[in-house]
Order: sequence, then structure tokens, then C-alpha cells
Amino acid sequence: MVSSCEQYLETMGIQVWRSKNCQATFVKDTKVSKTKEIWAELEQQVSNCTLCDLHKTRKNVVFGAGNKEADILIVGEAPGATEDAQGKPFVGRAGLLLDAMLATIDLHRDDVFIANILKCRPPNNRDPLPREVKLCTPYLQRQIALIKPKIIVAVGRIAAHFLLNTNQSLGKLRGRIYSYGEYNIPLLVTYHPAYLLRSPREKAKAYEDLLRIQEML
Repeated sequence: MVSSCEQYLETMGIQVWRSKNCQATFVKDTKVSKTKEIWAELEQQVSNCTLCDLHKTRKNVVFGAGNKEADILIVGEAPGATEDAQGKPFVGRAGLLLDAMLATIDLHRDDVFIANILKCRPPNNRDPLPREVKLCTPYLQRQIALIKPKIIVAVGRIAAHFLLNTNQSLGKLRGRIYSYGEYNIPLLVTYHPAYLLRSPREKAKAYEDLLRIQEML
């Protein structure tokens, strides 16, 4: 059966043997279109989510942002007040510091994808409850499966504990490379920008973590 691509080529007087490139382009475009559709469906699911009580107090869902084909996935804890208001991850002072941290290794936030364990803000910025984490987990896992990052960076205690299924202190967890999930994605742990704003003496250690990430790219 002659494809529409082949018909187009024949109409233009182009030999059909060149149609393989056209077919390859069609396949690629179809895959890209399907991936965009999957992302859109996932974001809609998250926006409509009412699985836990956090939907009652949120202003906006914070789905995540950045390059959906990124080599680096940054995972934080949960949205804060500013993130909840804007619907974007890591904004405000912590976001500015994250941007500065990325810049030290020649990266922009558009080069990475940023997400959180929870997509909605816990009231008064309390720690996520185990039930909330359990119910929100499939969304993050789906994002990881779609992005297929080369490196996952867990920023902060909550993200590190969840992704590594451990209760060890962040100080003991950082400085090592772990393996995450069925794809054995390299995972590193570092300090949350909000913590670094409160404890600037730890910025040197965070910089060491950034250099390790740069070496792995």
C-alpha cells in the first residue's frame, strides 16, 4: 500500500527510494506527538487530583517545570507558599539560590527538570504525611519514567528519605552515588536551597555535590 508520504513524493517527481527518510520523519513526529499527549494527560490528572486532603487547601498544583528530556531531574520535598501561589517549583529566595547553584556548573533551570515529592503544599509548610507521600508517589514515578534522566538529585531530607527509603541523616547520605529504581538511575543527595539560606556554612558542601554532578554528565 502506497503511503501518503510516498504519494506526495511521487507527485513532486521525487523517486520513491527517498521516501524512507520521510517515513522515519513521520515515525519520529508521531512519537513526539504521543509523548506530548502523555505529558498533557499526566498534568491534567495531577491538576484534578483529590486523593488526599491537600487539594482542599492548595491554591495551585505544582506539577513541575523544565526540560522534559533533561539529563538531570531535581526532586524536592513539597511546594512552599510562594510555589503554591505561582504554581511553579522552587521560586522565591530558594529558587534564586537554586538558579545560582546550577549556574556554577554552567546549567540553567531550563536545562533540568524540577519536581517535588508532593504536588500540593502541606499547610504551614509542615512535613508531608506518609499517606500523602504514598498517594502522590505514582505521579513522580511517572515523571521519572517519561524523562528517563541520567541523574536524579534529591534536595533536602524528605526527598532523600523517600527516594532512598531510609531515615539516615542528610549529612550521612550526601557524598555518595546511589542507584534508583528499575533503571538504576544514579542518584545524589544534597542540601535544600532553603536550608542553605538558613545555614550558609553548608554551601561549600553543596558546591562539592554540584561538582560531582558535573563530573557525571
